[in-house]
Amino acid sequence: MILTTTNSIEGFKILEYKGIVSGISVNVQAMKVTFNMEKYYQAIAESMAVVKEQAFQQLQDHARKLNANAIVGIKVDIELTSSNYVAVSVTGTAVIVA
Repeated sequence: MILTTTNSIEGFKILEYKGIVSGISVNVQAMKVTFNMEKYYQAIAESMAVVKEQAFQQLQDHARKLNANAIVGIKVDIELTSSNYVAVSVTGTAVIVA
């Protein structure tokens, strides 16, 4: 599966647009608040990486259901809530390229 934030893929031609796909993920446990800021920021970074990967996996799964082999125009939205939850939403257009 080819993933890109651009609207085209160099060296490929978009043959068919299959539809808009998305993936959304939220960490299930709120991060513990600590007085050590280094540990706090490290925990945020680790949580974001895990949640982002889950969202991208959902995005690809939805594109595969449409028989797409690429996703173009991907937009990523990462939010850290006041309750220390990390939410990631990714959206793109599923396409068939050759």
